[in-house]
Amino acid sequence: MTTITLMTDFGIKDGNVGVMKGVIWNICPEAHIADLSHMIGPQSIREAALVLARSVPYFPAGTIHVVVVDPGVGTARRPMAARIGDSFCVCPDNGIITMWLDRALTEKKTVEFVQLENPKYRLPVVSHVFHGRDIFSPAAGHLAAGVPLPLFGRALADPVKIDLPKPIRLQQGLRGEVIHIDHFGNIASNIRVEDLGEALSNKGRITVRLGQTEIKGMVDAFGERPVGELVALLGSTGNLIVSMVNGSAAEKLGTKVGDALEAVYEF
Repeated sequence: MTTITLMTDFGIKDGNVGVMKGVIWNICPEAHIADLSHMIGPQSIREAALVLARSVPYFPAGTIHVVVVDPGVGTARRPMAARIGDSFCVCPDNGIITMWLDRALTEKKTVEFVQLENPKYRLPVVSHVFHGRDIFSPAAGHLAAGVPLPLFGRALADPVKIDLPKPIRLQQGLRGEVIHIDHFGNIASNIRVEDLGEALSNKGRITVRLGQTEIKGMVDAFGERPVGELVALLGSTGNLIVSMVNGSAAEKLGTKVGDALEAVYEF
């Protein structure tokens, strides 16, 4: 049984996600479908890229990840399918796979991309505005049913990649930026555990600056500080985050994606 994940910016109100599942099950009734997220910010390719990259390692080999965050639907942007290492992705060619692909190439994994252009593996009628139903879901169903990747269309040698900001090293620390705000209002930066390195051996002397706010010292867990206090710590994916204990840091600080965040080592 093949696992297929679905991630979209559709929400769950209008039935679009259910329709995609129906298309897949009509083609491959035994497919197991997992909802990764349907609350990606509207048209937020970067958020989708982040959620996809951090989720993929926890699924079994052979999983097919379908991602439909597609502001270019109906235009000349290419629909594609990819094999990245031992898993697959079906999505618009708009940079969604950037973080996952970069990690795979660093790890020297095999990658293969094709355009989804064979009409045999689409619905008979393709709308201009719902390729999730008419192109991507059928492709996922046929992949799950055993159709080899090359039969879907021509090889694609130049998948689109988006520019992702890297933290800048300062004389005594790092300057990064906010890349994600989650359901709880936790603020995630692009500064990672490997960037902080040896500084983490003395977390109490790391000051995190976000706007006019300074948080002196990092903690290991939310519960180390009183309710309502802002804390800095490493999140579950290894990124430096700012949180409020039992509250929303993003709401309190008015933070948005793209805001600057610094980690300064006061040694």
